[in-house]
Amino acid sequence: MRGAGAPGGQGQHSGKMGTLGHPRLILLTYLLVALELTCLFMRFSIMPYLTRWLGLDSVAFGYLQTAFGVLQLLGGPVFGRFADQRGARAAFTLSFLASSAFYLILVAACSPALPGVALLYVSPLPAALMHGLPAAQMVITDLSAPEERPAALGRLGLCFGVGIIFGSLLGGTLSTACGLRCPAAVALVANLVAAVLSFTCIPISTKGVSTHAQAAPPGGAQASVFDLKAISRLLLRPGVLPVFLVKVVSGFPSGLFTVMFSIISMDFFQLDAAQAGYLMSFFGVLQMVIQGLVIGRLSSHFSEGALLRTSVLGFIVVGLAMAPMSSVFHFCLLMPGLVFSLCALNVVTDSMLTKAVSASDTGTMLGLCASVQPLTRTLGPTVGGLLYRSFGVPVFGHMQFATNVLVLLALWRQPLAQKPDKVW
Repeated sequence: MRGAGAPGGQGQHSGKMGTLGHPRLILLTYLLVALELTCLFMRFSIMPYLTRWLGLDSVAFGYLQTAFGVLQLLGGPVFGRFADQRGARAAFTLSFLASSAFYLILVAACSPALPGVALLYVSPLPAALMHGLPAAQMVITDLSAPEERPAALGRLGLCFGVGIIFGSLLGGTLSTACGLRCPAAVALVANLVAAVLSFTCIPISTKGVSTHAQAAPPGGAQASVFDLKAISRLLLRPGVLPVFLVKVVSGFPSGLFTVMFSIISMDFFQLDAAQAGYLMSFFGVLQMVIQGLVIGRLSSHFSEGALLRTSVLGFIVVGLAMAPMSSVFHFCLLMPGLVFSLCALNVVTDSMLTKAVSASDTGTMLGLCASVQPLTRTLGPTVGGLLYRSFGVPVFGHMQFATNVLVLLALWRQPLAQKPDKVW
């Protein structure tokens, strides 16, 4: 799948891959993801205050979050198929232009002369196309050998850490010093710059020449980007559906807890905004270290199946310890285990799923994987709110423990198909 290594005379595609070597292209991909995630966490830091400034309550804020999640849920698989058919350059450029439109609407919503509430309700519309992370995962998948893929995907954790730390810091600092419009304007400029970099530096496609021919045979009719049957057929391929179900089911309880964390940090832990920001920074540092460094090293010594079972076992232990949790210090002790399980689950399942499909379908598969988080964000506020109101914080630990015990039993009873190239 190393398209740039194809022999000469392979046509326009090989020439375009040669304009930027693999190491530099991967480095640029990491840089673009870090930029996107920094803007994302800047948005997280200002959106509650912007809704309050416009006179909206927490219910309206929840509606906005749900609308954003639904649009990303629906757009993820379609965007992935678009990336497979049109290539990395078009995917990155489209994602950053959609993000630019989103932040432009936010800038306009901050203007007293414009109908801010109406603009805020319109702002989630570009979210259906804001999928820079799946595009980056596709590029890294295309340019990495199968045995190197978990480590390469794991390094995206460094980008997450950079985004969480610098995005939260910049969002809070700029909004305090210059007003709510400033972070949105900075994010707008950053995404426009990223769109220009994508269009000028990212090759048209990062897939091999044979893969490109398979995706679009000469003289043949190419399936539509919106062909939902072609997208759903990927889940029916051997080895795909079991891994995808493990990804969804095992991570759902911790996803609910993450969605409710802002409420839990205020109500249960009694943290103010600054203290919650420090806790998020701690989370970001942990993710940088664990996903960026630890997962890659472990993947070179253990099989993906072993790492997947270890992540599920980690969820069980953390869930059991979370049930009697009574303080923020107790939670900080649990965070390394929780972050390890989340990172291992996401990296390993993404790697296994992209290996289970042809190289021409990696973007679509990663788009399906990217829809898991919006699904949690869509259901989380309602389901998590009801559980928290009825049973309190311990319910998230009980749910995580029980769910992952069932997943672990299923994995042990019927192990997932795995290449025997590493020690189990």
